[in-house]
Amino acid sequence: MNEWLNSLSSGQQFAIFSLLKIVIAIFAVVLPMVAYSVVAERRISAWIQDRVGPNRVGIPFTKIPLWGLGQPIADGIKFILKEDFTPAHVRKVYFWLAPAIVMVPALMTLAVIPFGSKIGAQDAVIANLNVGILYTFGIVSLGVYGIVLAGYASNSKYPFLGGIRASAQMISYEIAMAMSVVPVFMLVGDLNLGAVIDYQASGAWLVFKQPLAFVIFLIAAFAETNRLPFDMPESETELVGGYHTEYSSMKFALFFLGEYAAMIAVSAMMVVLFLGGWTLPFAGLNETGSLSIFERTFAQCMGLCASGSSLFMGTLYQIWRFENAVAAGRNHDGYDGVFVPQVGYVTGNLDAHDLALDGAGRVIFVNTRFSCLATTSGRYSFVPVWRPPFVSALAAFNFGDFVCIFILVFFFCHF
Repeated sequence: MNEWLNSLSSGQQFAIFSLLKIVIAIFAVVLPMVAYSVVAERRISAWIQDRVGPNRVGIPFTKIPLWGLGQPIADGIKFILKEDFTPAHVRKVYFWLAPAIVMVPALMTLAVIPFGSKIGAQDAVIANLNVGILYTFGIVSLGVYGIVLAGYASNSKYPFLGGIRASAQMISYEIAMAMSVVPVFMLVGDLNLGAVIDYQASGAWLVFKQPLAFVIFLIAAFAETNRLPFDMPESETELVGGYHTEYSSMKFALFFLGEYAAMIAVSAMMVVLFLGGWTLPFAGLNETGSLSIFERTFAQCMGLCASGSSLFMGTLYQIWRFENAVAAGRNHDGYDGVFVPQVGYVTGNLDAHDLALDGAGRVIFVNTRFSCLATTSGRYSFVPVWRPPFVSALAAFNFGDFVCIFILVFFFCHF
């Protein structure tokens, strides 16, 4: 197997491993979680209402009940075998398209969520995007169009009212959700979700640093997934079944799967942003109080310089300063130096390389994107130090401006 993989080009290997990650994420992680989240919800609801709940269906083709854990299989077979009925009064093309528009974005969101650090030599993420959070909000916002389209295409007053409620609710709470993650990325200084986990691995979870942002994100997540008490788009007591009243068979099942897949996706996002991903809280120290060593990868490391106990490194979007946490003349587990990140300057994609220190102790680097020599700044993406005579002017980029642009783009995509 290894020889066959080594014989493939890097592009072929990337395609194969990406396909495997997609299959594993959907069929081994998401769909089983969706199925048994439904069973858990039904059992807990039954317990609250003093009922029994699903307890009959067990292992298929046997009489072993297994506490009703075979119920999702029976429900799936029922949805597949039921008649796929399309009412005569609906707008058929949009009526068929709406369930897919609800289901697909919920699954696409999982592409940028890391499920672990590594699977062998591969990253445990389908697409390790440097703008993962922007991708997530862009894709999640597409789900509301499927709901609105379902209400419109059903050509019935109850689904139409459900679609209108869904559009108003989801757009309203997406604003709050987007604003709640801004403090997280201002702390981390990176839009990559893996970098957010790495930041929390070296200290406390962000839920302890940004508790208000976590609460706002949690409330907005309930509203985005139409869960109680934000179930106005369905509202069985008023709108029969809401936007999916006219749907049956696998079309209804796609709405069902999309809703629960969105719940899993937003829960995974919450864990990544605030609960440390796969790391433990306050894991920067051992039980004895000594340092723990965490390996971390940096994208596009193109510059490195050292001065005393300090180490400076230029990466894809940042200039980092590390400090040696081991005192001179001592070692830690056989290492005479353990460099931990202290300061990260967000520069944007400048293609920074060839770092050096000047006489004043400033970090000087080659700014390829703007064709100049530059240094870091606490306010701007960079400060030019020297530029060739043929470069007439430079425009610095503020990270606060980036946040404002992110918010403006977010609003523009919706309105």
